[in-house]
Amino acid sequence: MNRLLSLVLLSLVLTFSSCTEYRKVLKSADMQYKYDMALSYYKDGKFTKAYPLLEELYIVYRGTEKGERIAYYQAKCDFNLEAYLLASHRFTQFYKNYPNSAFKEEAQFLAAFCQYKMSPKWSLDQTDTQRAIRSFQLFTIDHPNSSRIDSCNNLLDELRYKLEYKEFRAAQLFFKMENYRAAQVAFDNFNQNYPSSQFKEEAWFLEYKAGYLLAANSVEEKKLERIEAAMEAYINFVDRFPESKRLKEAETHYEDLQALLKEENNVS
Repeated sequence: MNRLLSLVLLSLVLTFSSCTEYRKVLKSADMQYKYDMALSYYKDGKFTKAYPLLEELYIVYRGTEKGERIAYYQAKCDFNLEAYLLASHRFTQFYKNYPNSAFKEEAQFLAAFCQYKMSPKWSLDQTDTQRAIRSFQLFTIDHPNSSRIDSCNNLLDELRYKLEYKEFRAAQLFFKMENYRAAQVAFDNFNQNYPSSQFKEEAWFLEYKAGYLLAANSVEEKKLERIEAAMEAYINFVDRFPESKRLKEAETHYEDLQALLKEENNVS
């Protein structure tokens, strides 16, 4: 019990001492002292303590070599505190304001990486995802020989997949809702936008099936046109995926289309 009490008292003393020291730093008029302590706090991972000191110091040293370093650490504090929106803004301002800085490349990469961190799950609005993609693309153009290019490409693949998956699921939803015209258009757009997608076989099949179901349930004045479009979609599908597990179902629908076409020709 005495040992526990001693540890508690020691912890309180250290905490009080630390707070007293920090208040002394905040109240000091010695800017060099504040600068040294801000960097010391940052390097020790005490970002919340470094932050207000850096804010004050930047006003004093703006436009100087020391101001450049302070701006860099401000952005890094935001990043380490996971304030990604502000960090992205600070990093962007940094590499624009200090184009010759040794930290420029890192700042530009981290500005994009912050946007990557803000990218939400696929089902939500993807504005931040698109913004991150553009930023990484710009980085690869500006720094084609960077050691960070592989990381950039991996992150770009992840972000693009999110957009791809969102578009595929949206087309699937139209199909499930039996809005076959919208599904047909959505899958056609998907197939044009993502020709190498891992979902391409399913997307081409569902584009065809949506066309088939649209034709089968069509109003009379549009039926012939839709039958012919669905038959063309069948040919596109089997040409691309002659070994597809969906081939038998596709052929069955094609036979139905042929029967519908025959009926239409007999009527006309």
